[in-house]
Amino acid sequence: MLLAKLKPLAQQILLTVNCTGIKQRTDFVIQIKRRTIATLLCCCSALFSAATVYASNDLPELGTVAGSTLSIDQENEIGGIYMRLMRSQLPLVTDPVLTEYLDDIGHRIVAYADNVKTPFQFFLVNNNTINAFAFFGGHVGVHSALFLYADNESELASVLAHEIAHVTQRHLARSIEAQRKNTPATVAGVLGSIILAMAAPEAGIAALQSTLALGQQAQINYTRSNEQEADRIGMRSMVAAGFDANAVPSFFGKMAAQYRFATKPPAMLLTHPLPESRIADSRNRAARYPPRRVDDSLLFRLAKARVQVRYSDYSADRAIDIFTKQLASIDQRFRAAAEYGLVLAYLKQDNLTDAKPLISKLLNQDPQNLFYLDSYADVMLASGQHQLAIDALQAARKNRPNNAVIEINLANSYLEQGQIEQAQRLLEQLQILQPQNSTVLSLLSTVYRRLELNAQRYLTQAELLALRANYELAIDQLQHAYRLSRQEPLQLARIDARIKQMRLAQQQLQQFK
Repeated sequence: MLLAKLKPLAQQILLTVNCTGIKQRTDFVIQIKRRTIATLLCCCSALFSAATVYASNDLPELGTVAGSTLSIDQENEIGGIYMRLMRSQLPLVTDPVLTEYLDDIGHRIVAYADNVKTPFQFFLVNNNTINAFAFFGGHVGVHSALFLYADNESELASVLAHEIAHVTQRHLARSIEAQRKNTPATVAGVLGSIILAMAAPEAGIAALQSTLALGQQAQINYTRSNEQEADRIGMRSMVAAGFDANAVPSFFGKMAAQYRFATKPPAMLLTHPLPESRIADSRNRAARYPPRRVDDSLLFRLAKARVQVRYSDYSADRAIDIFTKQLASIDQRFRAAAEYGLVLAYLKQDNLTDAKPLISKLLNQDPQNLFYLDSYADVMLASGQHQLAIDALQAARKNRPNNAVIEINLANSYLEQGQIEQAQRLLEQLQILQPQNSTVLSLLSTVYRRLELNAQRYLTQAELLALRANYELAIDQLQHAYRLSRQEPLQLARIDARIKQMRLAQQQLQQFK
């Protein structure tokens, strides 16, 4: 059953390589040759290749079609499998502060989106090329470089809103349905190639080059309508959520400028081509919205500083130079962001002497700020002052119970101080709320190891491995836990059931290979 569902998805992912034209397709194929299967999976976003955009805001909404191809439940199931594969292959950023910030912006837009039929999950990929992509099950990924190139929160929101619209309008399922109707010969030809490409990329791509020539124009025309719809609906959602519509043409202009001066288009332009007409149409559409003042966001600037120091190729010395210059020229409202960047750079240098007074000042100014709390805990733990970190986090926890950033930092502080049982209680409670949080599972595994609770440690390790689709090793960990649980019938039954679930998931995963 699942193979029947996944075949058309697999076919469509590679068929859409055609959407960017002959020259871009060649560049794209070269990239795939150099990368692992995870890159191929990420290229779901190529389904959304762009061309011209209608200036009208009255295009028909087609998001309710495609039901005959895949149900919402099937999309969620397949999206979950893709997400596990991505965790196993991509350098995902598990930073709890950035994860929460990105999630807040994304869900702020989703709250104003139409046709939301699936939960959304936003995640960050540590990559210095500009790109964003969306796939089944409400999964939206963005590269960390977006924070480096965006000048304000609205520009970041414009990218998220576009990808959210692709999901709500079910563009991936609609493309599959259209391909089934229009080019059955291509579908049949690509099936063997996609499977071969997953197992052996070099051989698989060679096979694909001979099959992807069929049905090219129909596929380009169809994805153009996807882009038109995503541009229009995405702008409408982001404006309703309180962002600036003019951020869309502003960010498009930056992308176009980078394309003009680059020897090779950035990754986002390979999957979302950007002709001048699209920039002009976005500018015209933005002008139709009433003028509004959208204040710049300190949180965005804090997130950008965090990416610059921790998830870019900036050295600590370069970061210090950048933020020191910002302090002399930046708007005083955002002086805190430059100071925060300096804290992170000092911490990267192990310069606690300069980091401690600066982060203490920032936290005193805003005790509930998650960026400051997280870095304050890091600095205090690095200097051996565990209780100071615990006191600040406990105070913040009173106003924000069950917040993942606070709970994770508090549990880690307890762990560093030696209060392992306290850490255990916090993490076990948080795992119930966020069972797929890899940071929580990693810390919990450390807790169980220190407490010599080996059965629980094996169970936790199994869940970590399952998150990355490594079911073989996960089952091995469960079997270790089973052998250590002979006197606990209820736990034995649970482990046995989990082994069966993972074996089924392993069989499903094999259908991708």
